[in-house]
Amino acid sequence: MVSGGTYGTEDIVRGAGYGKAILILLLTPILWSLPTAFMIGELSSALPYEGGYYAWVRRAMGNFWGFQEAWLSLVASIFDMAIYPTLFVLYLTRLFPWFAEGYRGWMVGLAVVIVCALLNVAGVRVVSTTSLWLLIVLSAPFILIVAIAPFKIGALAHAVTKPTTSSVDILTGLLICMWNYMGWDNASTIATEVERPQRTYPRAMLAAVVIVALSYIVPVAAMWMTGLSSSAWETGFWADIAGLLGGPLLRVGLALGGMISGFGMFNALVMSYSRLPLAMAQDGMLPRVFGKLHPRSRAPWVAIVVCAIGWALCLGLGFERLVTIDILLYGASLSLEFIALIVLRVREPELHRPFRVPGGMFGAIAVGIAPMLLLGFSVVRSETEQVLGMSSFAFGMLLIAAGVVAYFLNHALKPEGWTPAPQEKPAA
Repeated sequence: MVSGGTYGTEDIVRGAGYGKAILILLLTPILWSLPTAFMIGELSSALPYEGGYYAWVRRAMGNFWGFQEAWLSLVASIFDMAIYPTLFVLYLTRLFPWFAEGYRGWMVGLAVVIVCALLNVAGVRVVSTTSLWLLIVLSAPFILIVAIAPFKIGALAHAVTKPTTSSVDILTGLLICMWNYMGWDNASTIATEVERPQRTYPRAMLAAVVIVALSYIVPVAAMWMTGLSSSAWETGFWADIAGLLGGPLLRVGLALGGMISGFGMFNALVMSYSRLPLAMAQDGMLPRVFGKLHPRSRAPWVAIVVCAIGWALCLGLGFERLVTIDILLYGASLSLEFIALIVLRVREPELHRPFRVPGGMFGAIAVGIAPMLLLGFSVVRSETEQVLGMSSFAFGMLLIAAGVVAYFLNHALKPEGWTPAPQEKPAA
């Protein structure tokens, strides 16, 4: 749910160059991922409820902010989820340029959405099993690249590559890096379906930060040794790199891995995002139909189908634009989670916390500073991207305002109110 492998990191090298790209890939998990993992570790171990971050914010700050957290996460997911079929198509076109013509790529992306939705309706066990095998398969080509690169030191300094149309700069490269390192809170929405969540979540979060960082940094560092120009890089370029190092078979293998990565990430995240409408329907914040479960798999099939329609509508916006909007909206929801961490420390100091952010109250406050500063870059970049004739920032603010309107409209239609936020101590 956080990383689909090294795929999708090419534009970081394109925008920043090798040295700065490695520095960004090294510092971003420290300033962005690790603080988020600490926050998620404490809240998920203390409150392992269905709906995850939505339940935390609602318990800490009430119905209004809980609704906004869920709204922002769902709206951000519309753009985030469109990225993975886009990556799938970008790597597919490296093998078969025919798919880049007309609406062919869009049709392939739509097929990815439909297949993953059906897999998720089949149940969590299918998703977790396929994701495990996909992780093994997609990592193999990069292991070969890292193994071959030391024997090609300086050999690709004058390599002939395809012309690139990418215009990514260092700021966009940083945002793409942040996107590659985000999503730690997605696993929290299925806490009730995880064994021993109080113990499992903190350990998994901290270990994953290290593993994901290494999976990004080591292959880029290996390619730096070959002397290949960073200006040749663009999304999907790992396939061409594999061809230069290991020939056509490795090129095909890595392109297939990129497709598998996009498919696997989308498949896993459908499970996470679809639990938000389910939790909101159970609380009365959405119509009850979103709480319908499949009779055999117990998957929220109505929520999955409705979300899939929204994700499909954003296919074709382009990788960089989708990333920019995604981080802007995700950042707003992440801010509420860091605030909830502090509020719960103040309001419920006796709440059982198997894992705590170190440093007491100072640590709980300080852990959110670096991520919030990094989110400022998304605001800067969103002023230059255009969606529906307006800047991405204006478009994002419009969606945030729509969440406020939706809350009061829903509240007016349901004057009896919603079920209280869960207060009982979670089962160990």
